[in-house]
Amino acid sequence: KYDVRLGAVREALSKLSAEGLVDARAQRGYTVSDVSPEDLAELTDARVRIEQECLKLAIEKGGLEWETDIVAALHRLSHTPYTMPDDPAVLDQRWVKAHREFHRALVSACDNRWLLRIRGQLYDQSERYRQLSVPLARAERDVAQEHRNIADAVIARDVARACAAIASHMWTTTQIVTTGLT
Repeated sequence: KYDVRLGAVREALSKLSAEGLVDARAQRGYTVSDVSPEDLAELTDARVRIEQECLKLAIEKGGLEWETDIVAALHRLSHTPYTMPDDPAVLDQRWVKAHREFHRALVSACDNRWLLRIRGQLYDQSERYRQLSVPLARAERDVAQEHRNIADAVIARDVARACAAIASHMWTTTQIVTTGLT
């Protein structure tokens, strides 16, 4: 039907399995990895810790170009539709891309490649939970304001405020999804 070689499919599934997005079952094939409140809590805990370390280093090392990149990424994100116009329960993929770029810009001045690599893996893992949060999100949540608060704290070089803002941002999403999963 799709004219794809079986070897290519196996290789793709192997990579997805290594990334924790699918589970290999002996003699039974592959299944999509389960989502659970416990997994999300552990993922968020790890992500917050790594993100905060990356932010601290970025704030210490970042210059004017880094600040400009953050402002530009925030501007792009704030002018990109959050959900699909015909289905408000589905994230607009342009927003997903702009969101990824904003969070990447925040830590781009971090000079520890290993921390950044781990951060990227955790970000990718959290994406499937973020997608789940959209139909569950409370109307009173102002994600755009959360992003402005994070950017303002980072550009002001206020490490404590930046770390608190990023942690709050991530744990809010976790709470929304956890409530929806239970």
